Amino acid sequence: MATLVTGGAGYIGSHTAKELTRRGREVVVLDNLCTGHRDFLKWGVFEEGDLADSAFIDRVFEEHGIDEVVHFASFIAVGESVQKPDIYYRNNVTNTLNLLDGMVRHGVERIVFSSSAAVYGEPQAERLAEDHPLNPLSPYAWSKRMMEQVLADYGTAFGLRSVSLRYFNAAGADLDAEVGERHQPETHLIPLILAAAAGRRPSIKVFGTDYPTPDGTCLRDYIHVADLADAHVRALDHLASGEATDVFNLGNGNGFSVREIIDVARDVTGLDVPVEDAPRRAGDSPALVSASDKAMRVLGWEPRFGDVREVVSSAWNWHQKDWQ
Repeated sequence: MATLVTGGAGYIGSHTAKELTRRGREVVVLDNLCTGHRDFLKWGVFEEGDLADSAFIDRVFEEHGIDEVVHFASFIAVGESVQKPDIYYRNNVTNTLNLLDGMVRHGVERIVFSSSAAVYGEPQAERLAEDHPLNPLSPYAWSKRMMEQVLADYGTAFGLRSVSLRYFNAAGADLDAEVGERHQPETHLIPLILAAAAGRRPSIKVFGTDYPTPDGTCLRDYIHVADLADAHVRALDHLASGEATDVFNLGNGNGFSVREIIDVARDVTGLDVPVEDAPRRAGDSPALVSASDKAMRVLGWEPRFGDVREVVSSAWNWHQKDWQ
């Protein structure tokens, strides 16, 4: 069974390519390397190219006999999407349509789509389940919401079956430290905290200290990237067994504050983390915590790394190696 992994040179894509290979899948990674990393291409056959190129897509499907797709390739920075909505809609929507059209042309009927909890917008419950109202607040979030609708419509029209996985805060790194989190520029909390601990940046800014949370800082649900990779393989197996299109949340179901993560990082690294308090950022919610019961029930998935210390430790091990 040949599995196409778009964006497989990126953070979550590379971890998933490794897990697919470990479980015996034949992996083909498609990436244009505009944000991916060539040194993450350790599993499967690599095809360098762009989803804007329909002829390239056709060649990949024809030469490799693709049976199923995991689609990660997208731009992911919320703030940038507000400033540059054109490139976000072109890359995340138009190029995904090109991919889906290629699937239809070649009779490939199964796709797992990398979506986001950002589709929910401002939370209206302590824990967000899949039936929570959808109210995207940025072009990035809208691009994910749009593609979920497109997938449903392609299912009705062309028989394409899909699973959309709505992640909460992806974090951590491969336990063997072969791949990890490396964004340029980095915007995610745990790598920024660890960089401050290592003296690679002067401090970590805490945006908002007066939220209605136990310590006044935002609460987030951190899900280990290895657990995300496992969920993608289970979603592919779910579709391969003939199941219908569906949507699942992926999170631990526990919220950790910014200050809690900083304290864990100090404990894990044995280093100080200089902190700079800053005003709230527009659009930051006090708490975003998942209800992932549906994925556990239907996919048989369960997070193995529920302890945030394990998440931070794996990230620290990776960054120490990557920064050498």
